[in-house]
Amino acid sequence: MKNLKGKVAAITGAASGIGRALALNLADEGCHLAISDINVAGLQETADMARAWNKTVRITTHQVDTANREQVKQYAEDAAKAHGAVHLIINNAGVLLLETLEDVSYKDFEWIMGINLWGVIYGCKEFLPYLKKQDAAHIVNISSVNGIFTNPNNGPYCTAKYAVRGFTETLAQELADTRVKVACVHPGGIKTNIANNARFYKSCDPSLVREDALAIFNKAMAGTSADKAAKIIIAGIKKNKMRIMVGTDAYVLDWLKRLFPVGFQKITGRKTAAAWMKKMAGLKS
Repeated sequence: MKNLKGKVAAITGAASGIGRALALNLADEGCHLAISDINVAGLQETADMARAWNKTVRITTHQVDTANREQVKQYAEDAAKAHGAVHLIINNAGVLLLETLEDVSYKDFEWIMGINLWGVIYGCKEFLPYLKKQDAAHIVNISSVNGIFTNPNNGPYCTAKYAVRGFTETLAQELADTRVKVACVHPGGIKTNIANNARFYKSCDPSLVREDALAIFNKAMAGTSADKAAKIIIAGIKKNKMRIMVGTDAYVLDWLKRLFPVGFQKITGRKTAAAWMKKMAGLKS
């Protein structure tokens, strides 16, 4: 989809972070927007900002819990009705949960899978009938570098993001002969509030309190702005890329995992990761 002007894009999780940045940059491209989030106030802020960027685009807002299939179905119907068509769905909504797989509650596990995995599945399946009516359309699913390699105490998130990757890559194969292109996005560390809003129980080093762990992520790991991430994703859409890596760290980590599939997993294991986190926090081992 080389030309986005006049197209209609639906974006989940658009109240902040990458979702908001995508909305603003797509508006700048002349793309009409049907944006959604569970956070109504933040969603309205995004809509107001997008209208300020480009007063010619049509923008509708939709309060949606992506873990709720009926709400996503209604979102697709409402977006298509309001705009007359939908050409692009970006399944971006996501949350973070830090806990061991042994100790994580089923309730918390179901919460993260509902948003990070089922939200993607619902978004694809409910919007696909509308996308297939267009001469050109696109599905973009946000996975993560944690859909490529794992981190201790990040198992629920990794489980969802690996699943998103598998789902998206299979969908791309199945739609290869159609006019609907499919992309899987793997962001590295992005400067958003996903970590700040996480359900935090313990990091890979259980001795680190929430504030220390967040400081490490925000200062040392989140190296790419949401705006830059959005620009990279949009550039990937225009080139019909099936795999979109976001951030230098994403490329490096992907390369290391490919080159040392077992060794890299050991390096990112609990003991090494815990020692590194303590060093970054300025704490004694």
